[in-house]
Amino acid sequence: MKVLNCVLALALSLSCLDLSAQKLSVSTDFLDWAALGTINGEASYSLMRHWGLTADIKYNPFSFNSGDTKKGFQARQKSYSIGARYWPWHIFSGWWFSGKLRYQEYNTGGIVSKETFEGDRYGTAAGLGYTYMLTSHLNIEFGAGLWAGYESYTKYGCPVCGPVLDKGKKFFFLPSDVMIALAYVF
Repeated sequence: MKVLNCVLALALSLSCLDLSAQKLSVSTDFLDWAALGTINGEASYSLMRHWGLTADIKYNPFSFNSGDTKKGFQARQKSYSIGARYWPWHIFSGWWFSGKLRYQEYNTGGIVSKETFEGDRYGTAAGLGYTYMLTSHLNIEFGAGLWAGYESYTKYGCPVCGPVLDKGKKFFFLPSDVMIALAYVF
């Protein structure tokens, strides 16, 4: 009986919340999945008609090896972002502009050359995109942006057990959030 009372109290509490409009979306980017299997997800919360808060995470723990340790390659990363999107027409529909803060821990190399870079980046990103409504709950998003900030890095001679070639800190300017994503709107 106590469990039933708790469930009823929870249902009554949730019914008092403003859940009538679409307030939350979750999405995943197909282009990140194609980039050597980067696991990713983003959550967006509607604050009002034109503004939404976003948070996303990207994770790639994979290293690829063809049997020879000197011919391996990787694009490993842990990336965390938090930001906002502005929708000129209506939230979760049409054109949008975004800004976010991002931190990334990365280890990439062996793809173009045998040199590998490892380090940390943090900075700000700005982007724009378009969201097309497929159904009332399913959207497809297209977007691109730029990311600028500061990084500390170590450069190695090869992906596995390479000698240290360089260390340093520098400013960077990179493309960001190039996406074709599928979003589910609650």
